[in-house]
Amino acid sequence: MQFDIVVLGGDGIGPEVVAEGVRVLQAVGKRFGHTFNLTEDLVGAVALKKYDIAMRPETLERARRSHAILFGAVGDITGDDARIMREALFPLRQKLGLFANLRPVKVYPALLNATSLKPEVLQGVDMMVVRELTGGLYFGRPKRQWRSAAGRQGVDTLRYSEREIERILKVGFELARGRRKHLTSVDKANVLETSVLWRQMAGEMAADYPDVRLDQMYVDACSMQLIRWPAAFDVIVTENTFGDILTDEASVLAGSIGMAPSASLGKPRRDGTAFGLYEPIHGTAPDIAGQGKANPLATILSVAMMLRYSLGLPKEAQAVERAVEQVLEKGYRTPDIAAAGQRAVSTAQMGQAVVDAVGQG
Repeated sequence: MQFDIVVLGGDGIGPEVVAEGVRVLQAVGKRFGHTFNLTEDLVGAVALKKYDIAMRPETLERARRSHAILFGAVGDITGDDARIMREALFPLRQKLGLFANLRPVKVYPALLNATSLKPEVLQGVDMMVVRELTGGLYFGRPKRQWRSAAGRQGVDTLRYSEREIERILKVGFELARGRRKHLTSVDKANVLETSVLWRQMAGEMAADYPDVRLDQMYVDACSMQLIRWPAAFDVIVTENTFGDILTDEASVLAGSIGMAPSASLGKPRRDGTAFGLYEPIHGTAPDIAGQGKANPLATILSVAMMLRYSLGLPKEAQAVERAVEQVLEKGYRTPDIAAAGQRAVSTAQMGQAVVDAVGQG
């Protein structure tokens, strides 16, 4: 089979980790007989420098015509981050209809001692966080700063419609139905009107999923439970801002944010797949860019998500996920997940180890 993939490495360590994801994708193609037609383009600070815009319209259109997007990270230490988000990342999400952000959090047995948490707390952690991606504070209007007689002021608007809440809750319920049949809906209904609506709708929709157990939890309680008893969660569904914060917190469970992949998906197709953008949740990490210290496993696991959710290749996705587990069991570690005194491998060496494991089956 042939698939068209747009590759947007971006800034900082983005191109480095994406290069390893591409190598793994090519190894999958070689083993399973698929052709991945890869088109690279600039986005973020590198595009801003060359074109005076963080993402050109033709880049967006090229992405729209593809089967999926493999994305690195964007950001600029010179202070243009807000412009880059406004001109690149947010348009990709909004204009391509990528409303559902899936962020799996899995603790590999080989990394049980990679965090400051007790191994017995991390045993069996395997959850999926579903974050609403195109609504809420990030996109609400009005959004502005101004100066008055009382001094500087700012406003961000938190708004959600019934349609936006229903479609993301449906993603959560459907994912839970295919996993351990437990959905936790996270809100702040004791304070926010949008959360009251969210909680009402979750309760109403639960009637359509009698096989799924629904828990409703305030975001502050959820943030505590993620550390105290993370294995209790199966699927979490929540709004944009809460999801952003909770998933960064949850990434610590896996040993490093360098282990955290993600998929941003649009409306599901009839066959269950969806157009999507796949990226690690970490940032550009300019302090280690170009040094071969970045962990490419989050990007490689994002490739596995691409194979499953956009390309409809679950067997190939499992092959990549097994390869990652195998290299960790063999002791391969990048600096972020290496124990004190443990030898760390480079970004390219970790990528090659996964490529070899995919090829060997």
